[in-house]
Amino acid sequence: MTDIDPTGTVAQWWTTAISRMEPGVIELRGRPVQDLIGTTGLTSMIWLMLRGDLPSARQAALLDAALVAAVDHGPQAPSIAIARMAATCGVGLNGAVASAVNTLGDSHGGAGEQCVALLDDILRREAGGLDLRTAAEQAVAAGPRYLPGFGHRFHPRDPRRDPLLGLVEDAVRDGVVPGNHLRAGKCVEALLAEGRAEPIPMNIDGATAIIYAELGFPAPLARGLFVLSRSIGILAHAWEESQSGLRNKGPIPRTILPAHHA
Repeated sequence: MTDIDPTGTVAQWWTTAISRMEPGVIELRGRPVQDLIGTTGLTSMIWLMLRGDLPSARQAALLDAALVAAVDHGPQAPSIAIARMAATCGVGLNGAVASAVNTLGDSHGGAGEQCVALLDDILRREAGGLDLRTAAEQAVAAGPRYLPGFGHRFHPRDPRRDPLLGLVEDAVRDGVVPGNHLRAGKCVEALLAEGRAEPIPMNIDGATAIIYAELGFPAPLARGLFVLSRSIGILAHAWEESQSGLRNKGPIPRTILPAHHA
């Protein structure tokens, strides 16, 4: 309370435990920023800002692996394509990045969040007395038509799956994470492979969902963390396209006209 704000109402309007800023003072989660600069990596800062404490080295490494894996998937991804088109429209990098991030919705960018919710549902059913397989069968049956986290339009086997799950398995073995979401994810993968000539392996969304869930991040933050990761690729593509010298670059070459639907 001050003479300007005698009741403290104004100061309480945006009350937060995340940061404290006063003349000459910047604290993030109670830690002076000058103590964090040069000592704390960006991945650990993400953890600190979201969770309020710093991760162990192994926790940070696992989170870092998930963030690295989802940085980019080429200009055929809608968000990347939109970033590149926006960059040719003269909006600047901030506009191009914002345009791209705003497309990361339920269908493009939301599968990690949805997969965490699916795995959580399986584990809730298991905790209620079902065996893991039955719990997985019921959760899959009750889940969305497009099962999030499994299969891929481009890759018969997503090249990011094995290294990510290998890191989780190592972390489970060493007691860094519990391993329950990993069990649930592998159970779903096994169910989807039954009776099929071609299996439907886990994809990047499933593998990173397992990492985020094993590290204790709730489902909505799986999407938020994906947005942070993909923003790096978005920025890179927007910058590259901005250097091309082309203007108003649309979704298809000018020599190809869209089909007209009568």
